[in-house]
Amino acid sequence: MLSVEQVLERVKSEIDKMDFDMSPRCLFEPIKYILALGGKRIRPSMTIIACNIYNGNIEEAIKPALGMEVFHNFTLLHDDLMDQADKRRNKPTVHKKWNTNTAILSGDAMVIAAYQLIGETSESHLSKILNLFSQTALEICCGQQYDMDFERRNDVAQDEYIEMIRLKTAVLMACCLKTGAIIGGAPESDAEYLYNFGINIGLAFQLQDDLLDVYGNTETFGKNIGGDILCNKKTFLLINAVNHANKEQKDKIEYFKNPLNTFTPEEKIKAYTEIYNQLKIKDITQVRINNLYEHAMNELSKLTASTASLSELKRFCNMLMQRES
Repeated sequence: MLSVEQVLERVKSEIDKMDFDMSPRCLFEPIKYILALGGKRIRPSMTIIACNIYNGNIEEAIKPALGMEVFHNFTLLHDDLMDQADKRRNKPTVHKKWNTNTAILSGDAMVIAAYQLIGETSESHLSKILNLFSQTALEICCGQQYDMDFERRNDVAQDEYIEMIRLKTAVLMACCLKTGAIIGGAPESDAEYLYNFGINIGLAFQLQDDLLDVYGNTETFGKNIGGDILCNKKTFLLINAVNHANKEQKDKIEYFKNPLNTFTPEEKIKAYTEIYNQLKIKDITQVRINNLYEHAMNELSKLTASTASLSELKRFCNMLMQRES
């Protein structure tokens, strides 16, 4: 059984070996750039770890795992563009370093590269994994559209938000785990339990991301704190704040939402954070995160795999949920 550290090292090694030294350079340089920014490599690691639960030979899982990472970084590239974000992992975003058109086209090329990598899955599993990945990719687009739609709405319910982040974030983690399980030869029921585990962990992960956007440290978080606030994103925190706020607090939120009013970004972030603190929104969010984590662990308990074989997956997820970035 490979340790989390061994899996992460293998993923890093394989990404470093990926060859995007092609022409035209202005198309492929941004791909090399965003992949070189690093990150936690959660998705490829999940693919390999899930495979390793059932099979000591992880080689067949490597290329699909890389495809998942390339696709994930494509979503970040286009997400940054749509949000007009300045930083990603403490570096300029692709559209800032190059330009909008480059970010669009390089992102498109990354989708194709992801399919090429996933297409190297063995023929016995290829159809099932391609269908799963294609459905996941479409769901992520739906999640992104909901996210954009929510920016224009003032009546987003908590359940709607959870469904949006399920589509935008959780389904890819679930897809990675199920892909690894399929390649590893897991029973069909186990592959489905791992998928459900991924959904719950993915939701918890995104809610933690919402918290870090407000309460994280810029140096460790890798992007500017308060970005969601400045973009008027309907996060779990904001939705709960509006639901619990008194008239004065609601009026303050409305004031800072109005672009016609004069205030600095720092003033807006400070005002929202003060309201979150007054309403104990951080605690409310943490309770939901803990609940999702418990649901995830319950799905793991249904697997036919031994407790020992699940130790690294559990350790990896615990590392994710204790992160500060």
